[in-house]
Amino acid sequence: MLQRKWKIVAVLMAFVLLLAMVAAGCADQQGQEQQKQNEAKEPANKKVILATTTSTQDTGLLDELLPIFKEKTGYEVSTIAVGSGEALKMGQEGNADVLLTHAPASEKPLVENGDVINYQLVMHNDFVIVGPANDPAKIKGMKSATDSFKKIMDSGSAFVSRGDDSGTHKKEKSIWEKLNVEPKGDWYIEAGAGMGDTLRMASEEQAYTLTDRGTYLAWKDKLDLEVMVEGDKVLLNIYHVMQVNPEKNDKINAEGAKAFVEFMVSPDTQKIIEDFGKDKYGEPLFVPDAGKNEDEIGM
Repeated sequence: MLQRKWKIVAVLMAFVLLLAMVAAGCADQQGQEQQKQNEAKEPANKKVILATTTSTQDTGLLDELLPIFKEKTGYEVSTIAVGSGEALKMGQEGNADVLLTHAPASEKPLVENGDVINYQLVMHNDFVIVGPANDPAKIKGMKSATDSFKKIMDSGSAFVSRGDDSGTHKKEKSIWEKLNVEPKGDWYIEAGAGMGDTLRMASEEQAYTLTDRGTYLAWKDKLDLEVMVEGDKVLLNIYHVMQVNPEKNDKINAEGAKAFVEFMVSPDTQKIIEDFGKDKYGEPLFVPDAGKNEDEIGM
């Protein structure tokens, strides 16, 4: 009887051991399969070169988005923040994988020539004219950016220009062109710098300047400048994202660029853009626009 019980115990122990071995084998197989899946998801070329306007960096938007992009896709973005003109030139020359710029009139020829593909509307904000509180040109509250520029010029009040062929500089030049004048003189200062540095210089010189609203809000506490003119339709500021055509050269990371474009227009990212800045500045720095066309965007 006792011997029989021991046999039953031995059989049960062997069965339990067998189950443990099977479970371990399954777990190991699942682990190997998961590892293979992870390896399959891991991009072959992890580095993506993004050429972009300085405003996306100066506002802190990229600091918010890029870690999320890396976590979701495995791609690591190397950001080159320059004026939109320089960023577009990098795209033309095949020296970047993806572009994020705010100069639609300069972007369209690249689309038409096939220099860039997958051209997508991302977001907008607006430009504002800022200046010193004493407002020497008496432009505060004016509704026309063009008329405001004329008063600044006629009064000889100091004006700091980006002077760097950026999207903001292009917008400024388009306003001067409406007046059929080429600004020059001691009152007109060309910074040749990004938006943040231009704002700092305007503050130090107690001068006027044209800025995107997002960068102004991000730097406002460091500046002695106030919003003088806003709301004119010509001050609309639209951002697009686009892939550089991979046919430019074999070094372009087409898959990484495509992933970045898809990320920027995805619902999750658009929601982040919609909320970005609300907690710190009391208002968002950008308005999400994926899926819209430019005609739907108004001031």
